[in-house]
Amino acid sequence: MAHKFEIYKDKAGEFRVRFKYNSEVMFSTEGYASKASAKNAIESIKKNGPDAPVDDTTD
Repeated sequence: MAHKFEIYKDKAGEFRVRFKYNSEVMFSTEGYASKASAKNAIESIKKNGPDAPVDDTTD
């Protein structure tokens, strides 16, 4: 699979989500106290991401 969400624990013991494409980390989330919250973040990204506007601040 070329792309995936990955839940991991950071050094502070918080759960984080990173999105990988071809083994490269494309983005990572804030830390969450529970794995359930990290899973909710994934579902939110899947639900809201496709319709998110692009904010090009280079103009």
